[in-house]
Amino acid sequence: MDRNSPEQAALAQWGMAGPPRTTPDAGLINGTWLVGDPTRVVLQRLNPVFSPLINEDIAALTARLRRQGLTSPGVVPTTDGRLWHEDDSGCWRMLEFIPGRTLHAMDSPARAWQAGAMAGRFHAAVDGWDWARRAPRRDVHDTPARMADLRARLEAADGHPLAGPARDVGAQILGDWDAWEGTLDLPERVCHGDLKISNLRFADPGEHAICLIDLDTIEPMALACELGDAWRSWCNPAAEDAPARFDLPLFEASARGFLAHAPPLTAAERRSLVPGIERICLELASRFCADAVNQPTYFREDRARYPREGAHNLARARSQLALARSAQGQRSACERIVSR
Repeated sequence: MDRNSPEQAALAQWGMAGPPRTTPDAGLINGTWLVGDPTRVVLQRLNPVFSPLINEDIAALTARLRRQGLTSPGVVPTTDGRLWHEDDSGCWRMLEFIPGRTLHAMDSPARAWQAGAMAGRFHAAVDGWDWARRAPRRDVHDTPARMADLRARLEAADGHPLAGPARDVGAQILGDWDAWEGTLDLPERVCHGDLKISNLRFADPGEHAICLIDLDTIEPMALACELGDAWRSWCNPAAEDAPARFDLPLFEASARGFLAHAPPLTAAERRSLVPGIERICLELASRFCADAVNQPTYFREDRARYPREGAHNLARARSQLALARSAQGQRSACERIVSR
């Protein structure tokens, strides 16, 4: 590795020489490197969408979770006690590494129950927490705003090579959203904000859920958004860009795990959970579809499989639209499970 590389220079702020290694478990947003052999810590370069102040929020959240008996990867201070380091290449931070296994698709009802239970424990731990937020609020699940953004980007897509297929998929997404039956007027809780399957750490070997990772998205939001995002990930056994279907047994197992460990929910919150699945699937489909005609794209794409910029996002949009329709077709069965 180049000794003058940005990641190598950033490591020096923590008194480390590296070299760091790229990781196959890197997310769609932040650059991620593993440090040490075996891995001891994780170096990350934050995407500019996140304020550096989010590191203070993560430190506060980690302290809260640990006081409640949960495992959480803490922010490692630099040699002079700072929670992050900024240079010309971006904002860098270091996190504790939690040994275990990262999954990219749910593989069994037993593990789905564990995932739900982990989310329930998280919410029980932060229930009633008086949190003085430091980072600016992002409102990532403002679904009407996402749909308005999709309309605007498709209208401005003239000349983009994917304008035609993106507009076709986008029209279907917007039509399904117009037909969605649910409420947006819901109470908010402190939420993780991105409970996709790859943001849970599991024992290796075993099925036990150890902790939640990738805490950049913590903010107050409706529980329907939190769980809708979780279930659109956990209950789709296929990859995010593959033909999707909503798996009812995985939903039932994870819902039982969550409700067994979650704090008390209001009647309105409980009623909102199932409609939230279709809502978040459509919301994510809209984000992927809008990004398909962005240049450059916001979401990281696999150029080996999708050489044309935006094509991977368009495949993701189609997949999430199919998942929304599959979930909608099983809405009654899901509501019976939650009501029990």
